[in-house]
Amino acid sequence: MTVVCVTEKRYYRTPDGCIWTSTGRGYTYWCIYLGAFEHVKVVARVLDVETCDGNWLRADGESVSFCPVPYYLGPQQLVSSLGRIKWALANAIQPGDAVVLYAGGPMSSLAAPLLWRLNYPYGVYVGGDPYDTFAPRAFKHPLRPFLRWHFTLQLKKQCRRACAAQYVTEYTLQRRYPCPGLSVSASGVELPDDALAEKPRQYSAVQGPTKIVTVGTFDVMYKAPDILIGAVAACVKNGLDLELTFIGDGVHRPAMEALADEQGIADRTRFLGRLPSGQAVFAELDKADLFVLPSYCEGLPRAMIEAMARALPCIGTGVGGIPELLPPEDIVPPGNLQALADKIAEVAGSEQRMNAMSARNLEKARNYTDSVISKRRLQFYTYLKDKTQEWIASAHG
Repeated sequence: MTVVCVTEKRYYRTPDGCIWTSTGRGYTYWCIYLGAFEHVKVVARVLDVETCDGNWLRADGESVSFCPVPYYLGPQQLVSSLGRIKWALANAIQPGDAVVLYAGGPMSSLAAPLLWRLNYPYGVYVGGDPYDTFAPRAFKHPLRPFLRWHFTLQLKKQCRRACAAQYVTEYTLQRRYPCPGLSVSASGVELPDDALAEKPRQYSAVQGPTKIVTVGTFDVMYKAPDILIGAVAACVKNGLDLELTFIGDGVHRPAMEALADEQGIADRTRFLGRLPSGQAVFAELDKADLFVLPSYCEGLPRAMIEAMARALPCIGTGVGGIPELLPPEDIVPPGNLQALADKIAEVAGSEQRMNAMSARNLEKARNYTDSVISKRRLQFYTYLKDKTQEWIASAHG
């Protein structure tokens, strides 16, 4: 049986027909489904490009193919492409295929009515919360209030009518968007067992600066890089010796580079751009002393789990699934620059505190390794496959 995955992610296609990703969910991610299905068909926005960036990951391959829909960015392009997107979705989803909607955005909202009309079973992957995504400080657009209301309502409806749901959180998203059918908690993080650090870190009186690292896109401002730059600058002005490294790229990167210069910490700030998932990112995490993620919205942040797996102390905001990963004493309110600066100073100033955070985070990360999560994913896939086969039998009965 083929499983059709309708996702909000954007991909690239080179002239040789190969599909690439710059931000994760490459071929190895989609192969996860092959434990239960014979073929994976990914329905996603695909942009034709002339060349492949050296840091991109191949996304298609044996038993994993893509069904492109018109590429769009933002509400205006979505509206102008609406008819062609609906046509592409209708042709991509064939009776007899299992269907997983990566719910909460435009693609799933357009695909769901096609399934509802047939009373067709489908599963939902709930990886984020549109109520947070379209919050005032996270998203700037005249249509923001409408988009927040619309996509929150759509996600509730998609979960309510699904036969099964895979949530990346243990309880946060489940409470807001319940599914009456099978519900499993299984993050989308790819974390091989051997990615875990061998032991917690031992911090002592460090010579030189405390190295802070963060990971996230600059295409949107959800990750609040401006807040982090301001907080680090405030700490430096108060005498703390810090360095800051950003892993990620996007349209707002030049503005953030300018902000670091304006705040007087350009010589303490590195912008590395996008790095390939896996070892390249882990190498930078291993060089750091502290991971900070001051996001306005999250599902269950992959970057934070990877940092925890490398035994890094972490500071985050109280959004999405972050409170499931970190204790209250390691969390600050989103958008509060002073609170973040105070927390960085508090943590960086105590080797004993950082040692305890390192040990606790490494132990927590063990719950998100592939060997643990794969069993829950397989339960979701198998149940969805069985429900699809039941629908096929009844339709031909």
